[in-house]
Amino acid sequence: MEMLEEQRHKPKIAPKRIKLQEIIAKGEEDRISTLTDCLLLEILSRLPSTRYAIRTGTLSKRWKHLWKSIPTLIFKHSDIPLNQCRQNPNSRSDFVSLVDKTLSQCCQLKLKKFVVCTSYDTQFGLQVQNWLHYAITCDVEELKLKFWYRGLEAVFLLDQSFFFNSYFTDLALEGCKLNPTRAISWKNLRNLCISYGKLDEVLIENILSGSPLLETLVLKYCYGYRRLDITSKSVKNLVFFGYTDIFDVFDDVDIIEINVCRSESGCECESESESESESESESESESDTDGN
Repeated sequence: MEMLEEQRHKPKIAPKRIKLQEIIAKGEEDRISTLTDCLLLEILSRLPSTRYAIRTGTLSKRWKHLWKSIPTLIFKHSDIPLNQCRQNPNSRSDFVSLVDKTLSQCCQLKLKKFVVCTSYDTQFGLQVQNWLHYAITCDVEELKLKFWYRGLEAVFLLDQSFFFNSYFTDLALEGCKLNPTRAISWKNLRNLCISYGKLDEVLIENILSGSPLLETLVLKYCYGYRRLDITSKSVKNLVFFGYTDIFDVFDDVDIIEINVCRSESGCECESESESESESESESESESDTDGN
C-alpha cells in the first residue's frame, strides 16, 4: 500500500523529457547536438534575445561557449524580469553590467546584427559608446539603437566615426542625436529608420547624398525640419508619420513640404499623391506635396 501511495504522488515527467534524460544517462548526443557549429549558431541567432542564447550553455560542454560566437547580439532592458526592476531601482545599472560582461566574453570577428533597447541615462554614456564601438569594430551590418528617456529631446550623441561606415546595410536609430561635422558616407546603406530625432534640411540632404544605395527612408516623430527634399534617385519607399515641434507648443498644425525627385526613366521614386496620402494616414500633421 505504501509503495502504491508513493507512486501515486510521484511527479509525472513528460515523455520527451524522459527521453532526453535517457540520452544524457547513456552519454548519447541528441539530434540537435549532432548538427554542425554553423547550423547551431544560426539557430542561436534566431532567438529573440542573447540572454536565451547564453542559457543554452548549460545544455552540455559543447554548448557552453558556443553562444560567444553568434553573429547576432540582441540586448533588451525587458530581459530583466519586471518584478526585479520594481524591487531594484538599480535595474538600469544591472542591464549595463550585463551587456558589458557579455561583450567581454564574446569572440566573434563579424557581426550580422546588433540591437540595444533600453532607457538611456547620461551617466552610462561611455559604456554605450563602447558597445557601439564594439559593434562597428566587428563590421556590423544591421544596427538598431533604441533609447527612451524622460525628456522630449534626444540625448545620446553619436560619435563622428559613426557617420563614415561602409558596412552598414540597415540602421534603426531612436532617441539618438545626429550631428555629423563632415559629409556622411554610408556607401552600402539600404534601409534607414530615424525615430524621435532632430533633423534639418541640411542634415537630410547630407544623409541622402552620403547613402547612394538607400532604398527605404522612414521618419517617425522627428522634428526640426519643414521641408523634405528627396533628391536621391535610389529611394523607392518614403514612410513619414508623426511630426511634433517640441519647441513650438502653440503651433496646432505643422505643414511639411515634400519634394520628390524623378528618375531618368521618368518614374517618380514616390508619387505626389502617395506621399500626401501616406503622410495623412500615418500622421496627424498636414502634408503639402510638391513634385519637382
